[in-house]
Amino acid sequence: MLYRHGDVLVQSVPTMPNAHSRPGATLARGEVTGHSHRFSDAAAVQLYTADTDTYVQVLSDTADLIHEEHATITLPRGFYKVWMQREYSPAAIRRVLD
Repeated sequence: MLYRHGDVLVQSVPTMPNAHSRPGATLARGEVTGHSHRFSDAAAVQLYTADTDTYVQVLSDTADLIHEEHATITLPRGFYKVWMQREYSPAAIRRVLD
């Protein structure tokens, strides 16, 4: 199952790789607007990193992913991999600026 939340893509995965927990409930902060893709209840999720990848474990029955400019997405309990959308320019491939 895939979920798109603006420039953030979230995919359900069966298990999580060996990863390190990280604090907070924010997946991405907007460099231009200051808005953030974040979970409304930090206790409902645990964020992880594995190399350069980000993962989320939804600990509650559901967790709401929110942002000021996008509709709320409700994720069910489980594991998820997170990607930030990238764009091409002749100089480099870079993250989309929100």
